[in-house]
Amino acid sequence: MQQYDGLIIGGGAAGLMCAAAAGHRGKRMLVLEHTKKVGKKILMSGGGRCNFTNYEVEPSHFISRNPHFCVSALKRYTPYDFLSLVQKYDLAFHEKTLGQLFCDRSSKDILAVLLAECEAAGVDIRTQCEVESIEYNEDQTDTRFQLTTSTGRVAAPSLVVATGGLSIPTMGATGFGYQVAGQFDLKVERRDASLVPFTLSGDLLALAQSLAGVAVPVSVSCGDTRFREAMLFTHKGLSGPAMLQISNYWMPGEAIEIDFLPDVAIADCLAQWRTEGRKGELKNALALLLPKRFVQAWLDHDPAVRALGSTTLANLSKADTEALGQVLHRWRLMPAGTEGYRTAEVTRGGISTDEVSSKTFEAKSVPGLYFIGEVLDVTGWLGGYNFQWAWASGHCAAQYL
Repeated sequence: MQQYDGLIIGGGAAGLMCAAAAGHRGKRMLVLEHTKKVGKKILMSGGGRCNFTNYEVEPSHFISRNPHFCVSALKRYTPYDFLSLVQKYDLAFHEKTLGQLFCDRSSKDILAVLLAECEAAGVDIRTQCEVESIEYNEDQTDTRFQLTTSTGRVAAPSLVVATGGLSIPTMGATGFGYQVAGQFDLKVERRDASLVPFTLSGDLLALAQSLAGVAVPVSVSCGDTRFREAMLFTHKGLSGPAMLQISNYWMPGEAIEIDFLPDVAIADCLAQWRTEGRKGELKNALALLLPKRFVQAWLDHDPAVRALGSTTLANLSKADTEALGQVLHRWRLMPAGTEGYRTAEVTRGGISTDEVSSKTFEAKSVPGLYFIGEVLDVTGWLGGYNFQWAWASGHCAAQYL
């Protein structure tokens, strides 16, 4: 049986970061990955460019039953700490909107940095290695955790679970981390697919399908939470950054509300156009503000405004203006659901933060057992926040192995 200072189950962002950081502290680390390749979600993220962090990272960008849990780690390992690592390897990157940082070339660059750090720190990595059982004996300090794997038995005083969530099973996602929590009687919060497109049904689905490929800048809200980004109509429903963001806060059975003109008030536009003496039909005027294909489909869809498309601006009544305001600024709909874990970028929920130290990431009731990254009940917004959580939680846990 081979012995190590620490075993890490999961070769994703959090696991590789933790392994490298602990290895640089002189710890002999082993990463166990059940798929053929480590870092698969890193490679596919950001359209192959990897949105690896964000200039502006605050606890408010994360969702958890305990919103304070992430504060400590985010303060101790910041985006600028990760940028120092990126710059050490002269990796070219750029900022897109809202502080999001992407690789100039490829997501492979981020994975290459992590693997180079692991190699420099003497980390062993085993791929296609299934963990078949975990034995725990608190009294055997140096070999507290004894794992039977498909490549042999290994032991260590510390075990780090960095298995991620249930998102994108084709990339190898499983519920193994939650099974480990169950083995040690640790609480697991409800899990849902998140940062995920919405599905629609009936007439709403037909409308979305007729507009598939059309993108519109919107303001979308669910409860008290609101985001302003682009929305995309798809053959299944609604996607785009705005929908992915609000899905973090949506629960089945809740409505969402969309403002298709967040920067202007349609009533003010109509008043200004009439003052200017602008002629023509409403549908042509609205096409100055919104995609023409959207305008026609939207007016045809809603009975309250269906007859207004060919109405001239001069003939619009106050009631007509109010009806337009309702369907353009306050469109409420009930999604049928989401596309689920198949396309979700993250899993909302996970191992309860009540069970884990926010300083060390060690399970409070199981000495030597650590949980990091997405497997925990900490979910970030779209925009590099979940990667920053992986870097921060992995790096901080490594200091205590």
